Amino acid sequence: MSLNLIRTLRKLNDQVHIKSFFTNRITSLHTPKFYYTGAKRDPNIATAGTVQNIKQECAAWMGVESGYKPLGATQSRLHLFQYLPTTQSELPERTMNESFVSALIPLSTDLELQDKYITFLGHVRVGRLLEDMDIFAVYVAHKHIKNPKVPEGEHSPYSLVTALVDKIDFTDYLPKPNEDIRLSGHVSWVGKSSIEVVVWLEQKSHGMWRKLTRALFLLAARDPLAKKAAIINPLIATTEEEKKILAGGEARKKQRMLVQSQTLTKVIPNEEEQNTIHSLFVRSVDEVSLKKRNLPPGCVWMEECMLSNLIFSHPEDRNLHNKVFGGFLMRHAMELSWAVCYIFSKYRPALKSISNISFNRPVDVNSLIRMNAYIVFTEMQYVQVTVYAECYDSTSGKTATSNSFHFTYEVPEQVPEVFPRSYQDAMMYIDGRRHFYNVMGSHDPGTEYLHTLHNDKS
Repeated sequence: MSLNLIRTLRKLNDQVHIKSFFTNRITSLHTPKFYYTGAKRDPNIATAGTVQNIKQECAAWMGVESGYKPLGATQSRLHLFQYLPTTQSELPERTMNESFVSALIPLSTDLELQDKYITFLGHVRVGRLLEDMDIFAVYVAHKHIKNPKVPEGEHSPYSLVTALVDKIDFTDYLPKPNEDIRLSGHVSWVGKSSIEVVVWLEQKSHGMWRKLTRALFLLAARDPLAKKAAIINPLIATTEEEKKILAGGEARKKQRMLVQSQTLTKVIPNEEEQNTIHSLFVRSVDEVSLKKRNLPPGCVWMEECMLSNLIFSHPEDRNLHNKVFGGFLMRHAMELSWAVCYIFSKYRPALKSISNISFNRPVDVNSLIRMNAYIVFTEMQYVQVTVYAECYDSTSGKTATSNSFHFTYEVPEQVPEVFPRSYQDAMMYIDGRRHFYNVMGSHDPGTEYLHTLHNDKS
């Protein structure tokens, strides 16, 4: 059997697997119709009002006043240190039900809001939804925290920052810009100072709530000045289903630690990945001269598949701690990744998944932010895009990478294969390949019960 025939058969087999995966993955994205204690809730009610209400309440919790203050509220929050616990035993246990909340993006009635959310294609801007999901996750985490040492009416001594967006999966449903979108979520796992929040997005269509996406946010609790870790309430399970959710959170924590220990900056690629790199080299090198590279037909050099932009951050883009809002960075990264995929494929790409958005360092409001988007891996009609955000320090003249983002897109037709030319490109290729196949084969333990909970249509 020829090598080309083997490759063709392998691609056909992979195509069946990948198509089957996304079909199964989409149908598994369920939004609970009950609180996790078993109590029913009215799916038509947004218990926290609108997203704007949530932003205002978060600001009130933190004691953030209107108007930009370059130095923030440092002095006014110093006295809050006295309320921080030294051990978790000082805080009451909390349940998932106590943090469950929902809110609306009122697109059906707010025409000005529609203008901010609509794309030139007439759909909803996913980047805007990412911003809302980020602040909503912070709100959910605040609801989990209950500190009896804090007097009534006092501001929260906790500063909550997004550390990681573990995973965001999207269904095939295209949201409409003139119908309300509901966010709902709860705390799904808690460490000593870290909080995992699961967030769902739905839109009402023909009397039913249609699933848009589900996301997992990992937040870090910090002291009043957002400097050091702060201890938060433990989370307990009250049902067997909740025990599965907690187990899933613990499994994801271990998986993150494993992935971090095996990054390409720490260990060499494994044997299978080394064989992949060598195979790419053999396919593109001249038969006589190892120095000469020839691009195979239907392929494109990775170095030619990139797009950059420069972002000016302003006070309106700040979070509650006077740093650049994480959702703002996610929106710009997502829209840049869509653009580079659009230019590369000649089709309007459909976003299938976002994985491993890392927030490595806070970004100051006066920063110049350069974002670079790279197409690092392709497989049939799927495109893997990595975006890096770099902050420029005008004082030192140096740049530092603050964030990395990984996006998986699908287009209607098979796309060219990207080929790494240098060793650095090869490492980006392997890293993108890892993220792609992790998206293809990932499975969250502890969420199976949602299938049964979703049987009762709202």
